[in-house]
Amino acid sequence: MKILVIEDDPTVGQFVKRGLEEQRWVVDLVADGEAGERMAGSGAYDLIILDMRLPGRSGLDVLNGLRGRGFASPVLVLTAQDAVDAKVATLRAGADDYVTKPFAFEELLARVEALARRPRAIASPTLRVADLELDQATHEVRRTGERIELTPKEYAVLEYLMRHAGRVMSRTLITEYAWGYHFDPGTNIVDVVINHLRKKVDARHEQKLIHTVRGVGYVVKA
Repeated sequence: MKILVIEDDPTVGQFVKRGLEEQRWVVDLVADGEAGERMAGSGAYDLIILDMRLPGRSGLDVLNGLRGRGFASPVLVLTAQDAVDAKVATLRAGADDYVTKPFAFEELLARVEALARRPRAIASPTLRVADLELDQATHEVRRTGERIELTPKEYAVLEYLMRHAGRVMSRTLITEYAWGYHFDPGTNIVDVVINHLRKKVDARHEQKLIHTVRGVGYVVKA
């Protein structure tokens, strides 16, 4: 796997580059956003590790630029901002995952490995599982062509599950994505939203797409 690290801090950049190379991956390191976006756009990389605070062109601008041109490879964001709004903005711009600085390399490696196991994304804003379609550009959801009205939280949970179709996602991960919590809120809020989604997405169809894996979480699959 070939990885591009876009990070202006030389200490962090070399730390990440060296650690990934020890895993026998090919790693290029670039220190500014404009050059990083140009290199990423070449299509030579299987995964991008992108810092948010870059000189010249911010990480968020780079991410928006790449996704706007149909760049489909996974992007893992490095951010010093712990605010929920900042993280949500990166995910909505097209980031596949993020790591908050300071971070342990083991965490970064685990997230890189998880992204590497995923099939390469299709450069389309529409997610599809069987006859269920979710348009990430318009936020429209349809099944067998019929539009489904969802609340913002229902949409966020369904989008997250469909982006990871076929993979079981834990309640903790769903909560972190949809609500920004980094801890167990002590409620069954995820289960409530999943129940609402089942009524809207699955209830009138013989084929069920939203599945529970007991003790683990939820998965969307045909």
